[in-house]
Amino acid sequence: MNWLSRFVLTSEQRNGLLTITLIIIGIFVAYYYIDFQPAYTNHNHQKERDLQAEIDSLKQLEIQNQKPNIYPFNPNYITDYRGYVLGMTPQEIDRLHRFRASGKFVNSAVDFKNITQISDSLLKAITPYFKFPDWVTKRQVKQLQNTTKRTTANKAVIIKKNLNTATAEDLQKVHGIGERLSDRIIKYRKKLGGFLTEAQLYEVYYLAPEIAKKTLQYFELQTKPSIQKIDINQASIAELAKIPYLN
Repeated sequence: MNWLSRFVLTSEQRNGLLTITLIIIGIFVAYYYIDFQPAYTNHNHQKERDLQAEIDSLKQLEIQNQKPNIYPFNPNYITDYRGYVLGMTPQEIDRLHRFRASGKFVNSAVDFKNITQISDSLLKAITPYFKFPDWVTKRQVKQLQNTTKRTTANKAVIIKKNLNTATAEDLQKVHGIGERLSDRIIKYRKKLGGFLTEAQLYEVYYLAPEIAKKTLQYFELQTKPSIQKIDINQASIAELAKIPYLN
């Protein structure tokens, strides 16, 4: 008997085998080209974002709750632990302890910074919690008031005079101007017919620039000279010689 005869199929068997083959091919095609994952809508995405935002908010709240509360304190009695909680380095804490061991006290935020050498940012963060004794606070207020009074007294109001009408006595009130310099200023002012600009004061012979600058702190050009123009095409040598800066 021929062994090939065993593989001879009937028409129905061939049709059945073809159907099964097509089904298997279809399953493979569907597996590779069809996405069976559930579809997410924008609504689902928004829910996920809201949930994540709520989780992040709870995390931040927990971080804030874990931070130690800082109450007003006297910086003279900062311990190692409190200094660590405040964010100070061991070296900064040691500087404060050495200063206190000498029997001295910190009486202001400026003193605290100079002694501990902490950063400006840390000083700004912890200064609102400093609590000094009442007598220290009152002394600081009094010192501030005295400083303000001295500053106000030193800032005397200066009423400037007219440089073009100032007398020799007026000019001699400026420290550094004597009889000779005041006389030179007035003579040069007459020669010009009056100062036209403040810069001309620096042209006075033997008047140092720093003295001229100081003089202008007390004098200014409140009036300027009247200049009468002449026809340059008809002016004589004598008339031209009267013009300042021309010899």
